[in-house]
Amino acid sequence: MELKVKQVNRLDGVREALYFPALYVGFRLTVKHFWRNLFGSRDVVTINYPEEKRHVSARWRGRHRLTRRENGFLSCVACYMCETVCPSKCIHIEAGEHPDLSVEKYPVVFNIDELRCVFCGLCVEACPKDAIRMDTGVISMAYTSRQTFDFTRDLLRDNYDPKAHSNPKYEDYDLPSPSNQQEALPNSQGVPAS
Repeated sequence: MELKVKQVNRLDGVREALYFPALYVGFRLTVKHFWRNLFGSRDVVTINYPEEKRHVSARWRGRHRLTRRENGFLSCVACYMCETVCPSKCIHIEAGEHPDLSVEKYPVVFNIDELRCVFCGLCVEACPKDAIRMDTGVISMAYTSRQTFDFTRDLLRDNYDPKAHSNPKYEDYDLPSPSNQQEALPNSQGVPAS
């Protein structure tokens, strides 16, 4: 098989050296866009952002959120599946035992570094309890400091109405945190430490 090379004949001369034809074509295109943007509002691709919102598909992956069970407690059982499957290693989880034995493990620490996240959605697919989702609709995250991109467990939780849940003992303030984890854990006799 023989490869053929296509020869391109370039027109050399004073006309091409001065770039006047190219400047004319570019200026004509610029003026055309100017008048179309000024008077032809249906053809404009610009969106006036705060007043107008761009349509976002329902499949769009937005900011992460942690879901809750019917009783109001987090669905996450700290199985480390999302942390393991994450290609950018932006998820950090530390598991803890809950004082209520009917509740499985829960994440004492659940952090996502949104600056490292590639929004691939593998964490959502890997979760066996459907505890993490990316359907918040928050797609524009613009902050002024790096610390605001580190989402902790408390920032990732669903916003919910506590009155809508049947079990009021799992309110937001009842979630054990790393500081009170040791006090909440029972000792070997099954009595909480004091």
